Amino acid sequence: MNGWDVVISIINQFPPVAMTLLLIASIVAVSIGIAGFSKHGMDFIKHGFAQNALGDLLDKLATKEDIEELRLATKADINKMETRIEKMETELGGMKTELATIKVNHFGHLKDFLTELTSILQDKGIFNNLEKTRLDNQLRGM
Repeated sequence: MNGWDVVISIINQFPPVAMTLLLIASIVAVSIGIAGFSKHGMDFIKHGFAQNALGDLLDKLATKEDIEELRLATKADINKMETRIEKMETELGGMKTELATIKVNHFGHLKDFLTELTSILQDKGIFNNLEKTRLDNQLRGM
């Protein structure tokens, strides 16, 4: 009895579905091994055997002191942000006032311009008194 006879007897003891899953798992494991070894060389083997998932997870967990520091830092950051927001709201209020003033001034200049334009068009004979009055009434209504 040689090695292949042993392998064949083991294979014959498993149902076909289980053997298929075992074969797929073996192929995946060999593929991962080949890819890792080709990428990292001998460091892949050392790194693979040195893994401790539980130790890594515990190292990532925060302690009570870390949480308290984070809480204090967060409160300080929130206070800074509130101060910045208040400053921005003050500046925004000033800008709104300036924009309203500019809008009123420009609208007043526009009305003056349109009044002058209608007068010139009337002087040239393009408008009659009825049309000028109608346009002046619309300007006053704005």
